[in-house]
Amino acid sequence: MLPLQRLQDFIARHQLFNGKSRLLVAVSGGRDSVLLIHLLKRAGLDVGIAHCNFQLRGDESDFEQDFVAGLAKRLEAPFYTVNFDTANYADQRRISVQMAARELRYQWFEEIRESFDYDYIAVAHHQNDSVETILLNLIRGTGIAGMHGILPKNGFIVRPILFLSRDEVDGIVAAENLSYVEDSSNASVKYARNKLRHQVIPVLKELNPNLEQTFEGNMQRFRGLEELLKLQTQKLHDELFVEYAGDTLIPIEAIKTLRPQRLLLYGLLSDYGFSETAVDDIIASLDKHAGRTFESPGYLLVLDRTQLILTKRRRTKSASMLIEQGTREVNCGDYKLTLLHDDSPLIVRDNPMAASIDAELLSYPLTIRSWAEGDYFYPLGMKGRKKLSDFFVNEKLPVHVKDTVPVLVNGNGDVIWIGGYRADDRYKVTAYTKKVTIFELYKLNYER
Repeated sequence: MLPLQRLQDFIARHQLFNGKSRLLVAVSGGRDSVLLIHLLKRAGLDVGIAHCNFQLRGDESDFEQDFVAGLAKRLEAPFYTVNFDTANYADQRRISVQMAARELRYQWFEEIRESFDYDYIAVAHHQNDSVETILLNLIRGTGIAGMHGILPKNGFIVRPILFLSRDEVDGIVAAENLSYVEDSSNASVKYARNKLRHQVIPVLKELNPNLEQTFEGNMQRFRGLEELLKLQTQKLHDELFVEYAGDTLIPIEAIKTLRPQRLLLYGLLSDYGFSETAVDDIIASLDKHAGRTFESPGYLLVLDRTQLILTKRRRTKSASMLIEQGTREVNCGDYKLTLLHDDSPLIVRDNPMAASIDAELLSYPLTIRSWAEGDYFYPLGMKGRKKLSDFFVNEKLPVHVKDTVPVLVNGNGDVIWIGGYRADDRYKVTAYTKKVTIFELYKLNYER
Protein backbone atom coordinates (compact mmCIF):
# COMPACT_ATOMS: atom_id res chain seq x y z
CA MET A 1 0.00 0.00 0.00
CA LEU A 2 1.36 3.42 -0.91
CA PRO A 3 2.32 5.44 2.21
CA LEU A 4 0.16 8.43 1.33
CA GLN A 5 -0.46 9.53 4.90
CA ARG A 6 3.27 9.45 5.73
CA LEU A 7 3.91 11.42 2.55
CA GLN A 8 1.35 14.08 3.47
CA ASP A 9 2.67 14.28 7.05
CA PHE A 10 6.23 14.72 5.78
CA ILE A 11 5.19 17.42 3.29
CA ALA A 12 3.30 19.31 6.01
CA ARG A 13 6.04 18.95 8.64
CA HIS A 14 8.69 20.41 6.36
CA GLN A 15 6.34 22.78 4.52
CA LEU A 16 7.54 21.49 1.16
CA PHE A 17 4.57 22.80 -0.83
CA ASN A 18 0.79 23.02 -0.69
CA GLY A 19 -1.96 21.19 -2.49
CA LYS A 20 -2.14 23.80 -5.23
CA SER A 21 1.56 23.72 -6.08
CA ARG A 22 2.65 22.54 -9.52
CA LEU A 23 5.53 20.07 -9.33
CA LEU A 24 8.07 19.21 -12.01
CA VAL A 25 9.12 15.68 -11.06
CA ALA A 26 12.57 14.42 -12.08
CA VAL A 27 12.06 10.82 -13.25
CA SER A 28 15.05 8.75 -14.35
CA GLY A 29 13.02 5.53 -14.68
CA GLY A 30 14.61 3.90 -11.62
CA ARG A 31 12.54 2.55 -8.77
CA ASP A 32 13.00 5.64 -6.53
CA SER A 33 11.71 8.17 -9.04
CA VAL A 34 9.00 5.81 -10.30
CA LEU A 35 7.68 5.48 -6.74
CA LEU A 36 7.87 9.26 -6.28
CA ILE A 37 5.78 10.08 -9.34
CA HIS A 38 3.17 7.43 -8.47
CA LEU A 39 2.90 8.77 -4.91
CA LEU A 40 2.51 12.38 -6.01
CA LYS A 41 0.04 11.47 -8.72
CA ARG A 42 -2.02 9.32 -6.32
CA ALA A 43 -2.00 12.23 -3.85
CA GLY A 44 -3.81 14.30 -6.47
CA LEU A 45 -1.02 16.79 -7.08
CA ASP A 46 -0.46 18.71 -10.33
CA VAL A 47 2.69 17.14 -11.75
CA GLY A 48 4.82 17.12 -14.88
CA ILE A 49 7.62 14.67 -15.67
CA ALA A 50 11.16 15.66 -16.70
CA HIS A 51 13.72 13.14 -17.96
CA CYS A 52 17.35 13.64 -18.97
CA ASN A 53 19.13 11.36 -21.44
CA PHE A 54 22.82 11.82 -20.67
CA GLN A 55 23.83 9.55 -23.58
CA LEU A 56 26.38 7.70 -21.48
CA ARG A 57 25.05 4.12 -21.81
CA GLY A 58 24.01 3.88 -25.45
CA ASP A 59 20.83 1.92 -26.08
CA GLU A 60 20.17 1.60 -22.35
CA SER A 61 19.87 5.40 -22.03
CA ASP A 62 17.49 5.53 -24.99
CA PHE A 63 15.40 2.70 -23.54
CA GLU A 64 15.04 4.57 -20.24
CA GLN A 65 13.94 7.69 -22.13
CA ASP A 66 11.26 5.71 -23.97
CA PHE A 67 10.16 4.04 -20.74
CA VAL A 68 9.65 7.36 -18.95
CA ALA A 69 7.82 8.78 -21.97
CA GLY A 70 5.43 5.83 -21.80
CA LEU A 71 5.01 6.25 -18.05
CA ALA A 72 4.11 9.93 -18.51
CA LYS A 73 1.54 8.96 -21.13
CA ARG A 74 -0.07 6.35 -18.85
CA LEU A 75 -0.21 8.82 -15.97
CA GLU A 76 -1.48 11.56 -18.28
CA ALA A 77 1.28 13.91 -17.12
CA PRO A 78 3.09 16.51 -19.26
CA PHE A 79 6.45 15.12 -20.40
CA TYR A 80 9.69 17.01 -21.01
CA THR A 81 12.92 15.40 -22.12
CA VAL A 82 16.35 16.41 -23.36
CA ASN A 83 19.50 14.74 -24.69
CA PHE A 84 22.86 15.89 -23.34
CA ASP A 85 26.36 15.33 -24.70
CA THR A 86 27.52 14.83 -21.13
CA ALA A 87 30.98 13.44 -21.86
CA ASN A 88 31.88 16.40 -24.08
CA TYR A 89 30.51 18.86 -21.50
CA ALA A 90 32.69 17.25 -18.82
CA ASP A 91 35.80 17.37 -21.04
CA GLN A 92 35.30 21.03 -21.92
CA ARG A 93 34.95 22.05 -18.28
CA ARG A 94 37.47 19.52 -16.96
CA ILE A 95 35.05 18.09 -14.42
CA SER A 96 33.88 14.56 -13.70
CA VAL A 97 31.07 13.02 -15.71
CA GLN A 98 29.00 12.82 -12.51
CA MET A 99 29.46 16.53 -11.81
CA ALA A 100 28.70 17.36 -15.45
CA ALA A 101 25.46 15.36 -15.32
CA ARG A 102 24.45 17.12 -12.09
CA GLU A 103 25.08 20.59 -13.53
CA LEU A 104 23.28 19.83 -16.77
CA ARG A 105 20.18 18.33 -15.22
CA TYR A 106 19.60 20.98 -12.57
CA GLN A 107 20.17 23.82 -15.05
CA TRP A 108 17.68 22.23 -17.41
CA PHE A 109 15.15 21.45 -14.66
CA GLU A 110 15.19 25.10 -13.63
CA GLU A 111 14.69 26.23 -17.24
CA ILE A 112 11.64 23.96 -17.58
CA ARG A 113 10.29 25.03 -14.17
CA GLU A 114 10.43 28.70 -15.14
CA SER A 115 9.21 28.23 -18.72
CA PHE A 116 6.15 26.16 -17.80
CA ASP A 117 5.25 27.80 -14.47
CA TYR A 118 6.03 24.95 -12.10
CA ASP A 119 6.45 25.92 -8.46
CA TYR A 120 8.98 23.27 -7.42
CA ILE A 121 11.26 20.56 -8.74
CA ALA A 122 10.66 17.24 -6.95
CA VAL A 123 13.54 14.73 -6.81
CA ALA A 124 13.52 11.20 -5.40
CA HIS A 125 16.23 11.22 -2.73
CA HIS A 126 15.51 8.94 0.24
CA GLN A 127 17.10 8.31 3.65
CA ASN A 128 19.95 6.17 2.35
CA ASP A 129 20.99 8.88 -0.08
CA SER A 130 21.31 11.21 2.89
CA VAL A 131 23.36 8.65 4.84
CA GLU A 132 25.69 8.21 1.86
CA THR A 133 26.09 11.98 1.52
CA ILE A 134 27.12 12.35 5.17
CA LEU A 135 29.61 9.50 4.92
CA LEU A 136 31.11 10.98 1.75
CA ASN A 137 31.42 14.37 3.44
CA LEU A 138 33.10 12.80 6.48
CA ILE A 139 35.57 10.96 4.28
CA ARG A 140 36.45 14.09 2.29
CA GLY A 141 36.36 16.46 5.27
CA THR A 142 33.43 18.61 6.32
CA GLY A 143 32.08 21.19 8.73
CA ILE A 144 28.76 21.11 10.53
CA ALA A 145 26.90 21.92 7.30
CA GLY A 146 28.17 18.67 5.78
CA MET A 147 26.59 16.71 8.63
CA HIS A 148 22.99 17.76 8.17
CA GLY A 149 22.52 15.41 5.23
CA ILE A 150 20.24 16.11 2.28
CA LEU A 151 17.67 18.75 3.15
CA PRO A 152 13.96 18.11 2.51
CA LYS A 153 13.73 21.53 0.86
CA ASN A 154 16.41 23.69 -0.67
CA GLY A 155 15.14 26.65 -2.67
CA PHE A 156 12.97 25.27 -5.46
CA ILE A 157 14.17 21.69 -4.90
CA VAL A 158 11.93 19.46 -2.76
CA ARG A 159 12.48 15.83 -1.72
CA PRO A 160 9.08 14.39 -0.74
CA ILE A 161 10.21 10.76 -0.08
CA LEU A 162 13.17 11.58 2.14
CA PHE A 163 11.23 9.86 4.96
CA LEU A 164 11.65 6.43 3.30
CA SER A 165 14.65 4.11 3.50
CA ARG A 166 15.92 2.18 0.47
CA ASP A 167 14.52 -1.06 1.88
CA GLU A 168 11.12 0.61 2.28
CA VAL A 169 11.24 1.91 -1.31
CA ASP A 170 12.09 -1.58 -2.59
CA GLY A 171 9.29 -3.16 -0.56
CA ILE A 172 6.63 -0.66 -1.70
CA VAL A 173 7.65 -0.92 -5.37
CA ALA A 174 7.45 -4.72 -5.19
CA ALA A 175 4.14 -4.72 -3.32
CA GLU A 176 2.56 -2.27 -5.78
CA ASN A 177 4.07 -4.16 -8.74
CA LEU A 178 5.44 -0.91 -10.21
CA SER A 179 7.48 -1.20 -13.38
CA TYR A 180 10.88 0.50 -13.43
CA VAL A 181 14.23 0.38 -15.23
CA GLU A 182 17.40 -0.78 -13.49
CA ASP A 183 20.40 1.45 -14.23
CA SER A 184 23.32 -0.93 -14.81
CA SER A 185 25.81 1.71 -13.59
CA ASN A 186 24.29 1.48 -10.10
CA ALA A 187 25.98 -1.88 -9.64
CA SER A 188 29.46 -0.53 -10.42
CA VAL A 189 31.72 0.17 -7.43
CA LYS A 190 34.10 2.43 -9.35
CA TYR A 191 32.10 5.41 -8.07
CA ALA A 192 32.60 6.42 -4.43
CA ARG A 193 28.88 6.59 -3.66
CA ASN A 194 28.26 3.10 -5.07
CA LYS A 195 31.23 1.72 -3.13
CA LEU A 196 29.67 3.04 0.08
CA ARG A 197 26.26 1.73 -0.94
CA HIS A 198 27.37 -1.81 -1.77
CA GLN A 199 30.39 -2.40 0.44
CA VAL A 200 30.36 -0.06 3.47
CA ILE A 201 26.74 0.49 4.46
CA PRO A 202 25.88 -3.25 4.56
CA VAL A 203 28.66 -3.68 7.16
CA LEU A 204 27.39 -0.68 9.14
CA LYS A 205 23.89 -2.16 9.09
CA GLU A 206 25.26 -5.35 10.58
CA LEU A 207 26.42 -3.21 13.52
CA ASN A 208 23.18 -1.20 13.61
CA PRO A 209 20.15 -2.61 11.73
CA ASN A 210 18.38 0.72 12.31
CA LEU A 211 21.15 2.69 10.63
CA GLU A 212 18.87 5.00 8.63
CA GLN A 213 16.75 5.93 11.65
CA THR A 214 19.88 6.54 13.74
CA PHE A 215 21.33 8.80 11.07
CA GLU A 216 18.03 10.65 10.78
CA GLY A 217 18.19 11.43 14.51
CA ASN A 218 21.81 12.53 14.15
CA MET A 219 20.93 14.74 11.21
CA GLN A 220 18.20 16.48 13.16
CA ARG A 221 20.66 17.20 15.97
CA PHE A 222 23.27 18.52 13.57
CA ARG A 223 20.68 20.72 11.87
CA GLY A 224 19.85 22.14 15.28
CA LEU A 225 23.53 22.80 16.01
CA GLU A 226 23.94 24.40 12.60
CA GLU A 227 21.01 26.71 13.28
CA LEU A 228 22.41 27.58 16.71
CA LEU A 229 25.79 28.40 15.16
CA LYS A 230 24.15 30.60 12.55
CA LEU A 231 22.28 32.53 15.23
CA GLN A 232 25.46 33.01 17.27
CA THR A 233 27.56 34.11 14.30
CA GLN A 234 24.85 36.54 13.20
CA LYS A 235 24.81 38.02 16.69
CA LEU A 236 28.60 38.35 16.62
CA HIS A 237 28.47 39.82 13.13
CA ASP A 238 26.05 42.50 14.29
CA GLU A 239 28.25 43.27 17.31
CA LEU A 240 31.71 43.22 15.71
CA PHE A 241 31.38 44.20 12.04
CA VAL A 242 31.39 47.97 11.56
CA GLU A 243 30.77 49.50 8.14
CA TYR A 244 33.07 52.44 7.40
CA ALA A 245 33.80 54.20 4.10
CA GLY A 246 32.77 51.21 2.02
CA ASP A 247 34.81 48.71 4.05
CA THR A 248 34.04 46.54 7.07
CA LEU A 249 36.14 46.87 10.20
CA ILE A 250 36.53 44.03 12.72
CA PRO A 251 38.42 44.65 16.00
CA ILE A 252 41.34 42.24 16.41
CA GLU A 253 41.10 42.09 20.20
CA ALA A 254 37.50 40.89 19.91
CA ILE A 255 38.57 38.16 17.48
CA LYS A 256 41.22 37.00 19.96
CA THR A 257 38.58 36.46 22.65
CA LEU A 258 36.25 34.32 20.53
CA ARG A 259 35.69 30.81 21.92
CA PRO A 260 35.77 28.45 20.11
CA GLN A 261 37.80 30.84 17.98
CA ARG A 262 38.30 28.86 14.78
CA LEU A 263 34.69 27.72 14.54
CA LEU A 264 33.22 31.16 15.15
CA LEU A 265 35.67 33.07 12.97
CA TYR A 266 35.06 30.66 10.11
CA GLY A 267 31.33 31.14 10.65
CA LEU A 268 31.83 34.91 10.40
CA LEU A 269 34.03 34.82 7.30
CA SER A 270 32.73 31.86 5.31
CA ASP A 271 29.93 33.96 3.78
CA TYR A 272 32.67 36.16 2.32
CA GLY A 273 34.31 33.17 0.65
CA PHE A 274 37.18 32.54 3.07
CA SER A 275 38.17 28.89 3.52
CA GLU A 276 39.03 27.15 6.77
CA THR A 277 42.69 27.19 5.72
CA ALA A 278 42.55 30.97 5.27
CA VAL A 279 40.94 31.31 8.71
CA ASP A 280 43.80 29.29 10.22
CA ASP A 281 46.30 31.65 8.57
CA ILE A 282 44.39 34.71 9.83
CA ILE A 283 44.39 33.41 13.40
CA ALA A 284 48.11 32.65 13.22
CA SER A 285 48.79 36.22 12.05
CA LEU A 286 46.77 38.18 14.62
CA ASP A 287 49.82 38.97 16.78
CA LYS A 288 52.15 39.68 13.87
CA HIS A 289 52.99 42.81 11.92
CA ALA A 290 50.20 44.67 10.18
CA GLY A 291 49.87 44.72 6.43
CA ARG A 292 49.31 41.07 5.58
CA THR A 293 46.45 40.50 3.14
CA PHE A 294 44.25 37.42 2.82
CA GLU A 295 42.16 36.78 -0.27
CA SER A 296 38.91 35.06 -1.14
CA PRO A 297 37.28 35.06 -4.60
CA GLY A 298 35.33 38.23 -3.83
CA TYR A 299 37.06 39.90 -0.89
CA LEU A 300 40.32 41.00 0.65
CA LEU A 301 40.96 40.87 4.39
CA VAL A 302 43.74 43.19 5.53
CA LEU A 303 45.45 42.80 8.89
CA ASP A 304 45.75 46.36 10.16
CA ARG A 305 47.16 47.48 13.50
CA THR A 306 44.06 47.13 15.64
CA GLN A 307 41.49 45.74 13.23
CA LEU A 308 40.83 43.50 10.29
CA ILE A 309 39.66 45.42 7.23
CA LEU A 310 37.27 43.48 5.01
CA THR A 311 36.82 44.97 1.56
CA LYS A 312 35.42 43.89 -1.77
CA ARG A 313 38.07 42.97 -4.28
CA ARG A 314 38.72 45.98 -6.43
CA ARG A 315 39.71 45.99 -10.01
CA THR A 316 43.40 45.76 -10.80
CA LYS A 317 45.36 48.98 -10.84
CA SER A 318 43.70 51.60 -12.98
CA ALA A 319 45.08 52.11 -16.46
CA SER A 320 47.04 55.30 -17.01
CA MET A 321 44.96 58.11 -18.51
CA LEU A 322 46.52 60.94 -20.48
CA ILE A 323 45.34 64.50 -19.88
CA GLU A 324 45.85 66.71 -22.90
CA GLN A 325 45.99 70.47 -22.69
CA GLY A 326 42.43 71.85 -22.71
CA THR A 327 40.95 68.75 -21.06
CA ARG A 328 38.34 69.66 -18.46
CA GLU A 329 37.66 66.26 -16.92
CA VAL A 330 38.79 62.64 -17.12
CA ASN A 331 37.79 59.40 -15.38
CA CYS A 332 40.42 57.19 -13.80
CA GLY A 333 39.50 54.13 -11.79
CA ASP A 334 37.17 55.07 -8.96
CA TYR A 335 37.46 58.82 -9.57
CA LYS A 336 36.62 61.67 -11.88
CA LEU A 337 39.28 64.40 -12.12
CA THR A 338 38.27 67.92 -13.12
CA LEU A 339 40.58 70.75 -14.19
CA LEU A 340 39.83 74.44 -13.62
CA HIS A 341 42.18 77.09 -15.06
CA ASP A 342 42.39 80.57 -13.55
CA ASP A 343 44.55 83.64 -14.13
CA SER A 344 44.76 84.43 -10.41
CA PRO A 345 46.92 82.49 -7.91
CA LEU A 346 44.05 80.78 -6.09
CA ILE A 347 44.97 78.37 -3.33
CA VAL A 348 42.50 75.67 -2.33
CA ARG A 349 42.53 75.12 1.41
CA ASP A 350 40.91 72.55 3.69
CA ASN A 351 39.95 70.25 0.83
CA PRO A 352 42.26 67.24 0.43
CA MET A 353 40.37 66.28 -2.75
CA ALA A 354 41.61 69.41 -4.55
CA ALA A 355 45.02 70.88 -5.28
CA SER A 356 46.17 74.25 -6.67
CA ILE A 357 49.15 73.88 -9.01
CA ASP A 358 51.27 76.54 -10.73
CA ALA A 359 49.96 76.20 -14.28
CA GLU A 360 53.17 77.46 -15.93
CA LEU A 361 55.08 74.47 -14.51
CA LEU A 362 52.79 71.92 -16.16
CA SER A 363 54.06 70.01 -19.17
CA TYR A 364 51.28 68.33 -21.15
CA PRO A 365 50.16 65.67 -21.60
CA LEU A 366 49.81 64.91 -17.91
CA THR A 367 49.05 61.40 -16.64
CA ILE A 368 46.80 60.16 -13.89
CA ARG A 369 47.43 56.62 -12.71
CA SER A 370 47.99 54.35 -9.74
CA TRP A 371 51.28 54.51 -7.87
CA ALA A 372 54.24 52.45 -8.99
CA GLU A 373 57.32 51.13 -7.23
CA GLY A 374 60.04 53.76 -7.25
CA ASP A 375 57.63 56.72 -7.35
CA TYR A 376 58.70 59.65 -5.21
CA PHE A 377 57.74 63.28 -4.68
CA TYR A 378 58.54 66.31 -2.54
CA PRO A 379 55.65 66.56 -0.06
CA LEU A 380 54.19 70.05 0.27
CA GLY A 381 55.49 71.77 3.38
CA MET A 382 58.35 69.32 3.86
CA LYS A 383 62.01 69.31 2.88
CA GLY A 384 63.47 66.55 0.79
CA ARG A 385 61.89 63.87 -1.30
CA LYS A 386 59.92 60.85 -0.14
CA LYS A 387 59.04 57.56 -1.74
CA LEU A 388 55.32 57.11 -2.22
CA SER A 389 55.55 53.71 -0.51
CA ASP A 390 57.00 55.37 2.60
CA PHE A 391 54.46 58.18 2.41
CA PHE A 392 51.61 55.66 2.41
CA VAL A 393 53.11 53.93 5.45
CA ASN A 394 53.38 57.24 7.31
CA GLU A 395 49.78 58.03 6.42
CA LYS A 396 48.83 54.61 7.85
CA LEU A 397 47.13 53.77 4.58
CA PRO A 398 45.87 50.16 4.54
CA VAL A 399 47.47 47.98 1.90
CA HIS A 400 44.26 47.49 -0.07
CA VAL A 401 43.67 51.25 -0.37
CA LYS A 402 47.02 52.23 -1.89
CA ASP A 403 46.23 50.98 -5.38
CA THR A 404 43.06 53.07 -5.50
CA VAL A 405 44.82 56.37 -4.81
CA PRO A 406 45.09 58.46 -8.02
CA VAL A 407 48.54 59.88 -8.70
CA LEU A 408 48.89 62.94 -10.98
CA VAL A 409 52.12 62.98 -12.98
CA ASN A 410 53.60 65.82 -15.02
CA GLY A 411 54.73 65.38 -18.59
CA ASN A 412 58.36 65.36 -17.39
CA GLY A 413 57.68 62.41 -15.04
CA ASP A 414 57.39 64.38 -11.78
CA VAL A 415 54.64 63.36 -9.38
CA ILE A 416 52.53 66.51 -8.94
CA TRP A 417 49.85 65.35 -6.53
CA ILE A 418 48.89 62.30 -4.47
CA GLY A 419 45.16 62.67 -4.98
CA GLY A 420 43.32 63.21 -1.73
CA TYR A 421 46.52 63.44 0.33
CA ARG A 422 49.39 65.78 -0.60
CA ALA A 423 50.63 67.92 -3.48
CA ASP A 424 54.27 68.25 -4.50
CA ASP A 425 56.10 71.22 -3.00
CA ARG A 426 57.82 72.01 -6.32
CA TYR A 427 54.49 72.78 -7.98
CA LYS A 428 52.87 74.84 -5.24
CA VAL A 429 51.35 78.27 -5.82
CA THR A 430 53.76 81.04 -4.76
CA ALA A 431 53.89 84.85 -4.86
CA TYR A 432 55.38 84.54 -8.34
CA THR A 433 52.56 82.36 -9.71
CA LYS A 434 50.59 84.05 -12.51
CA LYS A 435 48.22 81.25 -13.51
CA VAL A 436 46.86 78.35 -11.53
CA THR A 437 45.24 75.04 -12.42
CA ILE A 438 42.96 73.55 -9.79
CA PHE A 439 42.63 69.77 -9.89
CA GLU A 440 39.67 68.28 -8.03
CA LEU A 441 38.70 64.64 -7.50
CA TYR A 442 35.19 63.21 -7.20
CA LYS A 443 34.49 59.63 -6.12
CA LEU A 444 32.41 57.79 -8.68
CA ASN A 445 29.37 56.06 -7.25
CA TYR A 446 29.35 52.64 -8.83
CA GLU A 447 29.82 49.14 -7.47
CA ARG A 448 33.40 48.03 -7.61
